[in-house]
Amino acid sequence: MSRGTAYDPVSIAFHWTIAALFLGQMALGLSMERVKSMALQFELIQWHKSFGFLILVLASLRLGWRIAAGAPAPDAGLGAVERRAAALVQGALLALTLMVPAAGWALASTSTLGIPSFAFNLVIVPPLPLTPSAPAEAFWRQAHKLLAYAALALVAGHAAAALRHHLLLRDAVLARMLPGLSPRPAKPGDPQPSRRTSRDA
Repeated sequence: MSRGTAYDPVSIAFHWTIAALFLGQMALGLSMERVKSMALQFELIQWHKSFGFLILVLASLRLGWRIAAGAPAPDAGLGAVERRAAALVQGALLALTLMVPAAGWALASTSTLGIPSFAFNLVIVPPLPLTPSAPAEAFWRQAHKLLAYAALALVAGHAAAALRHHLLLRDAVLARMLPGLSPRPAKPGDPQPSRRTSRDA
């Protein structure tokens, strides 16, 4: 793996931190709906909001860093179709890490209950300039849920593709985002990854 194709430490930190927070948020979001205690449910919802705001901040910083630092060159073993598909999935995931918490913020802002959002019990996050109403709350609740499930589906596909590259194709695609990970050695008879030229792009 050449230095020009590796992700920088800041991008790697953003990637894994946001991924861990997002998966934790999915688990928290599903579990808090099944809690019978209203007091516990209130606490879980506030924590869910807190981590949602954190993801929104980190995803915004990640987008800024991506614009400022750029992205590494694609792995040379990827064909034109794979490169474009990877770029589309990465772009969609980056957009969803912004859209999912933003929709959650809109949901909290349009709630007719008028419960303040306490970020980690430290500060109150003001609502967005949206009018609270039952129809608006229902719309943003559905949007928040659908966007979250769409993001989860993309994460699953993204992870499956990365594991395919590492376990089956035995190339350096996953190692670009995991420092210290080396491509698995090829076995005799394994197909060699094709090397594409710039004309294939």
